[in-house]
Amino acid sequence: MYDKSKNLFQEASRYIPGGVNSPVRAFKSVGGDPIFMERAKGSYLYDADGNQYIDYIASWGPMIMGHAWEPVIEAVQKATELSTSFGAPTEKEIELAKLIVENIPNVDRVRMVNSGTEATMSAIRLARGFTGKNKFIKFAGNYHGHGDSFLIKAGSGAVTLGHPSSPGVTPGTAQDTLLAEYNDLEGVKTLVEANKGEIAAIIIEPIPGNMGCILPEAGFIEGLRELCNQEEILLIFDEVMTGFRLGFGGAQATLGVEADLVTYGKVIGAGLPVGAYAGREDIMEYVAPNGPVYQAGTLSGNPIAMTAGYTLLKHLLENPQVYTELAEKCAEIEKGLHPMLQAKGIDYRINRKGSMISLHFTDQDIRDFESAKTGDNQHFKNFFHGMLKRGVYLPPSAYESWFLNAALSDQDIDRTLEAAKASLAEL
Repeated sequence: MYDKSKNLFQEASRYIPGGVNSPVRAFKSVGGDPIFMERAKGSYLYDADGNQYIDYIASWGPMIMGHAWEPVIEAVQKATELSTSFGAPTEKEIELAKLIVENIPNVDRVRMVNSGTEATMSAIRLARGFTGKNKFIKFAGNYHGHGDSFLIKAGSGAVTLGHPSSPGVTPGTAQDTLLAEYNDLEGVKTLVEANKGEIAAIIIEPIPGNMGCILPEAGFIEGLRELCNQEEILLIFDEVMTGFRLGFGGAQATLGVEADLVTYGKVIGAGLPVGAYAGREDIMEYVAPNGPVYQAGTLSGNPIAMTAGYTLLKHLLENPQVYTELAEKCAEIEKGLHPMLQAKGIDYRINRKGSMISLHFTDQDIRDFESAKTGDNQHFKNFFHGMLKRGVYLPPSAYESWFLNAALSDQDIDRTLEAAKASLAEL
């Protein structure tokens, strides 16, 4: 069933560390060898052996309209005829930046970069430069990319591989990173008080997706905003997952709380390698060439990525019903899972927001990193492989949110629930 994928993985392991270019792809937390994909269309993935899967990863979020969405493909094909890169400004950069600035709360300027990691690294550097302070607070289980400062008790891949902190991160870097628990406002206040006048920023996944989909409790995000205002700390929303997915305005609009800086990832390139950081004019004007905080990139604002991103985001802006329909599909999945899990008599929790959903095999409410770790990973491993063999591709980690795409049909959802029932019966 997976012969070609197995052979490809063996060959890849000769040339690529671990046989993959991003650790979660290695299937370490679920066992077995990774599946090598060959193509995708709409809601379906097709692997190297010709197997079809209903996709609930959506390239970790950005494929909101589904794979190989024709408007993006057509726009990209036309753009490539002009060149794949200039290393000079293009009008496409202005078009996408204007679309973002004019429609996102509290964003006056946006700087394009090449990945979500680059965006978060740049945002922290900017926060330090703007405030003149060095320390920042992050939350256990929140993943902000693989920048040195962020690999302190990160979620997702760092956890599933058993290395909450990475070798190569210096003690000096680590001591400037203060760790708090998500949904624990009092704990954050204690950290701020203990480091009075030294904290440049608080960075947070406002609705995390890297320890499962977790929702902020009432007053938590609002409390962070108020605290930052009082202590002259910049509040950074990492919206690499939530930006343009929960709604066009992302978590800022969904939660009704404005951040000082916001970071975005591949969704603003419709899945191409791209990222961005954005925020208030007075902060963003500290970035070179206008300001002293240096950040650059030859491929930043790449014309192909800008074209793809503009095509997708303009469609989402003009068709807000996409978000309503996605949320309804996600609700259908949750509604279908409850009775079969209850009938199985198994401990579980389901968290959902918009088109993000996660299933945890535990009897505890999932509200932070510690509660996320109580999930029965063996149950998840068996469930994952049960779904995989029935043609449903879930994130290969118990610490990742599922992401729905607009191409999912009612039949796809029915097939997904049928697969879930059969897979749960095998637990």
